[in-house]
Amino acid sequence: MEALAARLSHLDAEAGGAVRVVMFYDTLMRRRVDLPALVRASANLAECVAAVRLDGSARTVRMAPDGRPAPEPSSPPSVTVPITLDDERIGCVWLERAGTPAKLDDLLLDRLAIAAAAVVERHGPAPTTMADPALVELVISPGTDEPTRTRALKLLGLATDRPLRVAAIRSTRPLDQVAAALCPARPVKAAPLGDIGVILATTVDAERLPPEVRAGIGAAESAERSWCQARTALRFAAPHRPVVHHRDLGAAALLEHAPPEALRANGDVAAIERIAADPDDLATLDAYCATGSRRRAAELLHLHHSSVARRIDRLGTELGMELTESSGLVRATLALTAWRLTSG
Repeated sequence: MEALAARLSHLDAEAGGAVRVVMFYDTLMRRRVDLPALVRASANLAECVAAVRLDGSARTVRMAPDGRPAPEPSSPPSVTVPITLDDERIGCVWLERAGTPAKLDDLLLDRLAIAAAAVVERHGPAPTTMADPALVELVISPGTDEPTRTRALKLLGLATDRPLRVAAIRSTRPLDQVAAALCPARPVKAAPLGDIGVILATTVDAERLPPEVRAGIGAAESAERSWCQARTALRFAAPHRPVVHHRDLGAAALLEHAPPEALRANGDVAAIERIAADPDDLATLDAYCATGSRRRAAELLHLHHSSVARRIDRLGTELGMELTESSGLVRATLALTAWRLTSG
């Protein structure tokens, strides 16, 4: 490689310089330097301030060309490149060069970003959101013995001595984005299991989730129990209640244990099945059962209350229930909940 760099230098100074940059970072990676040493060497090579910031820990390392931490205030970055690990951004690197960027700045930063990702991965669990689905499945499976579960948690970079919250997710959004919204403070790990996304974290903030996401959240108990609760809660999620905590289900959670064929055979559930063929009728019934008020249902649906009132009267007739009475409202709500369990 050195001979090649020397030959290229005689033919093309820029090509020779590029090879030397690559060699420089290859040497640093072989020496397994830490992050400050990597940034220090980069600043010396670039002859300007170099920096690395890791998003997960909010850690920033800035070094001046003399090898010392760069003084504040910082200059505006002249060139910035993201650090990626497992196809996920985990931070960025940049140079603070006054004036026009040098010809090899882009290459230097590309190599610095690659080296920084290697350092992060080598010195501990990667601060990425997406995780190996096999490890996640070991954590939440009821058939996993405790030593294996503990090893899987350690490999994921999650604490083994703190209660774990598990969330079951259905969303068209990328799972890492959902996890970042649900768990703004790391650590958090996510993986798809079939058609459901799994998120593992010690704390969650469900109010931060986008409205189109459906989520069921288990209690902070054992991982396998929390996962079971999260899946149950997800089946109760609906447009008016996109996020369901298992602890809030109360006695309604008992419906999860009813045989699906018994639920489908129930007359009220069969009637809801017929209503559900019309999305507008289903949305109206859903909003009314959620609010218990025609006017509030109209506000939720962004419709005039008289239109919603007529629709509810018609639905009551089709269902054979007095929806304006408390007993009919409870009956419809229970049937709607049971139907969701059979259709989910």
